[in-house]
Amino acid sequence: MAVSNASIATQTPERLIKRLCKHWGHKFPVDLQEQSGTVELPTGRCSMQAGGGILEVELEGEQENLPRLQEVVADHLQRMAASEESLTIDWRG
Repeated sequence: MAVSNASIATQTPERLIKRLCKHWGHKFPVDLQEQSGTVELPTGRCSMQAGGGILEVELEGEQENLPRLQEVVADHLQRMAASEESLTIDWRG
């Protein structure tokens, strides 16, 4: 398994986790907690943790699936943030 991470500055990390988990919860297994959430996507796992104005995101999956997984998660996070803020997402790994 390959891993990719991003630390995303946002004023509402908990809200983004909640919105993304609820959005994907209709299609995929989701574990939503107060400060964290995990989504089991077909191509890998997306784990999120909120804290201090930062949304920590960790993606786990097969190496060949990571670029697409990064793209899908980043796109959905931007949509969940809507017009409230523009997110800067730089993946590591």
